Amino acid sequence: MSNSNFTRRGLLKTSAMAGGALAAPTLFDGSVWADGHSGYLNAPTGSTVTLGFNVPQSGPYADEGADELRAYELAVEHLNGGGDGGMMSTFSSKVLQGNGILGKKVEFVTGDTQTKSDAARASAKSMIEKDGAVMITGGSSSGVAVAVQGLCQEAGVIFMAGLTHSNDTTGKDKKANGFRHFFNGYMSAAALAPVLQARYGSDRTAYHLTADYTWGWTQQESIQAATEALGWKTANNVLTPLATTDFSSYVAPVLNSGADVLVLNHYGGNMVNSLTSAVQFGLREKQVNGKDFEIVVPLYSRLMAKGAGENVKGIFGSTNWHWSLTDEGSKAFVKSFGEKYGFPPSQAAHTCYVQTMLYADAAERAGTFNPCGIVEALEGFKFDGLGNGPTEYRAEDHQCFKDVLVVKGKDNPTSEFDLLEIVEITPRAQVEYAVDHPMFAGGELGKCNPGA
Repeated sequence: MSNSNFTRRGLLKTSAMAGGALAAPTLFDGSVWADGHSGYLNAPTGSTVTLGFNVPQSGPYADEGADELRAYELAVEHLNGGGDGGMMSTFSSKVLQGNGILGKKVEFVTGDTQTKSDAARASAKSMIEKDGAVMITGGSSSGVAVAVQGLCQEAGVIFMAGLTHSNDTTGKDKKANGFRHFFNGYMSAAALAPVLQARYGSDRTAYHLTADYTWGWTQQESIQAATEALGWKTANNVLTPLATTDFSSYVAPVLNSGADVLVLNHYGGNMVNSLTSAVQFGLREKQVNGKDFEIVVPLYSRLMAKGAGENVKGIFGSTNWHWSLTDEGSKAFVKSFGEKYGFPPSQAAHTCYVQTMLYADAAERAGTFNPCGIVEALEGFKFDGLGNGPTEYRAEDHQCFKDVLVVKGKDNPTSEFDLLEIVEITPRAQVEYAVDHPMFAGGELGKCNPGA
C-alpha cells in the first residue's frame, strides 16, 4: 500500500456489509488531514479545478478517443449539476452532489496522445505545467498509459488510466499515483479460455498475430498460457508493428502453418484491418485438422465491431462493459449518453466516465485534491452502481477487480450498435490473481508523490 505524509483523521471509506452489500460511506469524525489543502502541485486557489483529458484524437485508436472525450464531457456536465446526473444516482457512494468537486466548478483541457508515448507525455506535461491540471486521465494504448502514468508519478498528480489492457500497467510498471479501472490481459484470458474450450474443444492449434508493444505482448502471453493449460498448442506468434494497416503479408503464412485458430491480439483499427484481411484470405471458410477454422479476438469493443462489420459475426472475445447490460448504473449511463449524443456508449466511454466519477468521489471523501489524499481514499475502496457490479480498487497494485464479460459478434444484429452479445459474465473470483503473480512481477508501487 502507498504511504503518505498525511495524518488521517477520519477518511471516508466504503466497506462491505454482511451479505456482500455495500455500506453507505460514513461521515468525517473531525477535520480532514492536516495538510489537506496545501503542499501539493496545482492546488486550486480559485473557484474552479482543472482536469486533463489526454486521448487519441488521431492514429489507429482515434475512434476510441472520440468516445472517451464524449464521456469526459458528460461526466463534467454531471459533476457541475447539468443533465440528469447519470450514474451519480446509482453510485453506492453518495458524496457527489452536482456542485463540482469540493465546491469548485470542474473545467477541463484536452490533449492528443496520437497513440504515441512521446506525444502523450508531452501533452500531459503541458496540461500539468501550463493548464494546472490536478489529474490526468484517458488514452487507449497501454504504451501511452505506462508512459503517462510514469510522468504523473514524477510530476505529482493523479493518473486515472483510460483504456489500458497490458498486465504491466498495474504489474511491473505500477505507480502509486496511478489507478486502473479497466481490466487486463490476464483477466481476459482467464474469462475467455474456458469458453473457447467449451465451444471449440481442447485439441486446437493457435497462430497468434500480436501488436508489438506492451499490451500485445502481455495479452498474447496471457491467452497462450490460459489456452495451453486447457490443452491447446501454439503454432507461432508473430509481432506486428502498431502502425501496420495492411496485414496481408502477416495473414498469408497462417494458411500453411497447421493452425486451426487465429488469435488476433490487436485492438482498434489494427483489429479491424487484420480481421478483414483474414476474412479476405478465406480463413473462416477453411477446414484444418478436420475442424472448422476459427478466429478469436481476445479484447473486443463495440467500436471495433462496427468497423469490422459482417466479419465479427460469431467471433468470441472479452470486454470490460457493454451498453446492453441491465443493471441500474449501466441503464442510467446509457440513457444519459444516448440523450446527449444520439447513440449508445462504448466501453471506452464507460471506463473514462467512471474514472472521472471515482476521482471526484475520492476527492470529496478525502476533503482534498492532494494526490496523497486521493490515493488513500481509493486504495481498498469498494463500490457498486457504476456498471460492473461490486468492484474493488485493490490497495496493493491499484487494479480494479470485478466481473468480466465474454462476448461474441451477433449473427443477426438489429442495428449498427447491436453487434455484440454477452455470452457469459465471468465472476471476479475466476479472473483474480495474487499480487505477486509472475505475469505481474517486478516494479514497486512506491509512495504517493504530491509534487510539492
